[in-house]
Amino acid sequence: MRSPLSAARVRRVLSTRRRVVAASVVVVLLAAAVAWLARPQDPRVRTEAAMLTVRSGPSGDEPVDLDTTLYLPEGASARERVPAVLLAHGFGGTKESVRTDAEEFAGRGYAVLTWTARGFGRSGGQIHLDDPDHEVRDAQRLLDWLAARPEVATDAEGDPKVGVVGGSYGGGLALLLAAQDQRVDAIVPMITWNDLSRAFLPESTGGDPTQGVFKKGWAGLFFGGGGNVGSGPAGISGSTEEQPQGAPADAGPPSPGPGAGPGTGPTGAPARTADPACGRFAADVCAAYLRIATTGRADQAAVDRLRRSSPAGVLDRITAPTLLVQGEADTLFPLSEADANARGIAANGTPVRVAWFTGGHDGGEGPQTDSDRVRFLTVQWLDHYVKGAGEPPGDDFTWSRIAGFDALDRGLVATGYRTSDYPGTSGDGRREVAVSGPAQPVANPPDGNPAAISSVPFAGALSSLLGGVAGDIPGQHARFESAPLDDAVDVVGAPTVSIRAASPTGEAVLFVKLYDVSPDGAATLPNGLVAPVRLTGLPADVSAARPVTVTLPAIVRRIEAGHRLRLVVATSDQAYATPVEPTVYTVAAGDGPVVLPTVDGTVIPTTAVIWRWVLAGLLAAIAVGLVVLVALLRRRHRRQDSSVHPAYADVPLAVRELRKEYADGFVAVSRVDFEVHPGQVVGLLGPNGAGKTTTLRVLMGLTQPTAGEIYVFGHRLVPGSPVLSRIGALVEGPGFLPHLSGLENLKAYWRATGRPWQDAHFDEALEIAGLGASVHRRIRNYSHGMKQRLAIAQAMLGLPELLVLDEPTDGLDPPQIAEMRRVLQRYATDGRAVLVSSHLLAEVEQTCTHAVVVNKGRIVASGPVEEIVGESPSVLFDVSDPAAARSVLGRLDGVRVLPDTEGQLVVDTNGTARSEVVAELVRAGIGVDRVVPRRRLEDAFLALVGENSRGSGDR
Repeated sequence: MRSPLSAARVRRVLSTRRRVVAASVVVVLLAAAVAWLARPQDPRVRTEAAMLTVRSGPSGDEPVDLDTTLYLPEGASARERVPAVLLAHGFGGTKESVRTDAEEFAGRGYAVLTWTARGFGRSGGQIHLDDPDHEVRDAQRLLDWLAARPEVATDAEGDPKVGVVGGSYGGGLALLLAAQDQRVDAIVPMITWNDLSRAFLPESTGGDPTQGVFKKGWAGLFFGGGGNVGSGPAGISGSTEEQPQGAPADAGPPSPGPGAGPGTGPTGAPARTADPACGRFAADVCAAYLRIATTGRADQAAVDRLRRSSPAGVLDRITAPTLLVQGEADTLFPLSEADANARGIAANGTPVRVAWFTGGHDGGEGPQTDSDRVRFLTVQWLDHYVKGAGEPPGDDFTWSRIAGFDALDRGLVATGYRTSDYPGTSGDGRREVAVSGPAQPVANPPDGNPAAISSVPFAGALSSLLGGVAGDIPGQHARFESAPLDDAVDVVGAPTVSIRAASPTGEAVLFVKLYDVSPDGAATLPNGLVAPVRLTGLPADVSAARPVTVTLPAIVRRIEAGHRLRLVVATSDQAYATPVEPTVYTVAAGDGPVVLPTVDGTVIPTTAVIWRWVLAGLLAAIAVGLVVLVALLRRRHRRQDSSVHPAYADVPLAVRELRKEYADGFVAVSRVDFEVHPGQVVGLLGPNGAGKTTTLRVLMGLTQPTAGEIYVFGHRLVPGSPVLSRIGALVEGPGFLPHLSGLENLKAYWRATGRPWQDAHFDEALEIAGLGASVHRRIRNYSHGMKQRLAIAQAMLGLPELLVLDEPTDGLDPPQIAEMRRVLQRYATDGRAVLVSSHLLAEVEQTCTHAVVVNKGRIVASGPVEEIVGESPSVLFDVSDPAAARSVLGRLDGVRVLPDTEGQLVVDTNGTARSEVVAELVRAGIGVDRVVPRRRLEDAFLALVGENSRGSGDR
């Protein structure tokens, strides 16, 4: 019968299809354009290493030796001049830190000059923190040197066509150099600062840096020579690294390459500061640091010194088009630093574009999809403003959010978004969420110890992971909670909150945090970001305190429906300096709600997105085909056999003449025949390769038998049989999603069964697992034993009538094994039954009521455990003096006392009457309390299968 489609409906369908096809073509073309623009170029380049002597300093004539390398693209010459890139490394790095980026820029047609900044590696001089008279003037002299190179294109004599790219320390230099030298044509500063004093002395209510809270963790790593500090993407590939200050990056003195040009000089010995506490830092920088680190407070002179190395005061001088790339996972230089730079530069009419990505000092480069976006934006920016190629990039604001795991490589995937107007950290929309809770006393610990953990400076991706396990010390923090959200909210920007505080000293240092709390209680602190505040002029009574607005660090996070917000106000944080004297503050929530900024944007199409859609379509088609196939098979099986075998209607499991032979002729199971009845715990025993696992796999429908039948409660078992829902199983180990918690994995499994929620019996299953609060932790943090216990709980979901377990005690410690023994015995009640495969014979003997012994694919014994054990040739004696009894019995002919019997007196009488043995002990004055035959399942097992039996090689 034909479908009654009207002509209008046909037109609508065809029109919809045309729109879908057209949209798909547009997306594919966009993806192809992105791939073409970001395609790798010819990597063959030539390099020239040289030690250049430049003159800088306040007077402009202080010499310093800089270790440099020039990368020239193939074909660059006096006839074929090319634009240049000045590529700066991160703090503690060297020119080698950016080698990969330099080679890629050179492969794209740029002359790239890299150098080791003064005070690092083999370069001379001291570290002045991007001081205008030192590091910035050094870079100006390098511009002079580039302008003199015959291969470098110029805008005028002495003025090279040049862009400056750098991450962190190198990004600060790019901004300061552009402000000081108008020859710079474009800059791409990444994950860098606006105001160095605010970065290291933050105060989130807008207070002056002299009142800021000292970021001692990061500062100590910079000045104390700690390990590598990842600075995120620099240039194209993001290979810049920040390393211990003063650490050499190369093995020996470089050889000047041909055409090194004027200004080359000998390798100078690095100058050292007079104070060894600061390594190669200049004396004024060292003194400022030591004063702050000693007192935990900054004086105005220290703030002025840090601001001298900050772009904040010179942004109005920057005329070079600026692409600002900032990381969302960054406790050193948060998104607010880029926001301040963007606003200051744009106020002068200079083209500015802002891009946020998921990495940063605490998150590295972020997922590949994100680093690809940063690479594309960087190349696009330089190609237009330095090379003069391509359309204007525009000033769209782009950001990204972790979207999940890639189905192919299981790596993280970030989704990029764009909007035409830059909203800043305040967003262009807002969502208000009320939080509540009583006023709470919080203790400031003496000398800040113990301290809460929010992030670990210098730990790279580890620090961002800590956002999920951030720890607050009991008694040192106050909590205020919201109700579950009715719908999801995408936060893009800096949330604001209001708090009130009281202190007996009139002052308080507090750390304000905003957690995302899932329905199962798991709390996540996004990227470990906190808002430190120093409040002064506080009353002693919180009822008299005025509300203070706190601006939290900007974040990009989707808070799902059903989640709650948790506002935490803590008195300590291991990354910051806090007051030494102990005291107790009182903290209350302010009068207003938590304000979450939002931004509406469109998804940025990428080749990865296109292929994911193509792959999703293919998978969907395959899935539909499989569903249809399974449905047909099930229907056929139901037609073939829907009856119930009357002999087995009340039997949980009946295996009849089971045989499994593989295509290569290997016989894993040749004849297996047994039953499992209600109330029984049946142990399936056998040496390795005997056929146990194959039997269980056939039982669970994981492989088809060659011959034989399996009945479950009288229903013949076939793949897809409805009766399988009455079986719970753990066969071939647990399989869980590592990024979900244990409870989330259990819920996902039960949802997949399609059975009613109330039938799951989660509480009983979790009690059996015995994981406690660990059930809320992600699976990736589980030990093998914890995964095993969770898998057993999963098998018991729904309290199935037949439970099939393969090596359930694998990975459990002795107390857990004993508990598992009790669990299985309790489970086999109310008509339920258990089939358990195990190689621990002692556990089977204590746990199981019945046993089935398999050897070389055949059953060699089955029945109650006590019948299999049988009569004992040995006797166990309970006596008053075991040591004396051993001595007496050792003198009797034919009687042998067995060794290594775990402290018990076990005797092989060898035909001697037990009464004679007892009489001999009594005559020796030894009391005999009990005489019992002794034989273990292990003895019977070895007698049945042989000492050296290896089975048939089970698969």
